[in-house]
Amino acid sequence: MARTRGVIFDFYGTLVRMVAPLPPSHASVFDRRGLGAQGALWGDQWSVGPADGEEHTAESVSEQAYHTWELSRLRTRAEGCGVPADQLDGLAADLDAATKAMRLEAYGDVRDTLADLRRRGLTVALCSNWFWDLEGAVAAVGLSDLVDVAVTSAQAGVRKPHPLIFRTALEGCGLRAEEALFVGDAWGPDVEGPLAVGMRAAHLCRPDAAVDFGQAPPLLDGAVRISSLSAVADLL
Repeated sequence: MARTRGVIFDFYGTLVRMVAPLPPSHASVFDRRGLGAQGALWGDQWSVGPADGEEHTAESVSEQAYHTWELSRLRTRAEGCGVPADQLDGLAADLDAATKAMRLEAYGDVRDTLADLRRRGLTVALCSNWFWDLEGAVAAVGLSDLVDVAVTSAQAGVRKPHPLIFRTALEGCGLRAEEALFVGDAWGPDVEGPLAVGMRAAHLCRPDAAVDFGQAPPLLDGAVRISSLSAVADLL
């Protein structure tokens, strides 16, 4: 087995979680605009973005192009819920702002783990299904000094578990797949995806998980399951 030279982490749910005050709900945005009936048709606010595995390379050519696409998706969905044409642009902008108004904090085991990996001479990277400014989010939780490479789906043009985003992360790190360990909390994006491109994977199941994924599936070859980032050092 090749020596591990780098560890690539998922971001949300693995390194960080939301804390109060929570972002405004999409339902509240609809209600504020007098669109409660349309808001009842909207559905889960966390499922309105691009789907796992989706490719959107044409829309990711620039930050402006990507943001235009984000707003267009919201506008189209709102139109399908019966929102009047004269409210579509304003509503889409408000929904976009509400989605991104998250206050994040790093889990307590993150900083020591990343610092330990850096002391060992390993590359530390992020690979996340996230908005355009992943580096800004990393800076906001005080981890910029511990991360060498940050790859976001918005800029990569594909979402995990699409293989292209993992290859983009590996290329940015200067690593071969067999030299990297991927750590994340979501089974498909963070375990099956990395395994498919030749990485090892650690499935993180925190007792205080940010997202409830239900019962964890049986492990696959090349994967392990951990309950804390402090266990990552034992996998190197």
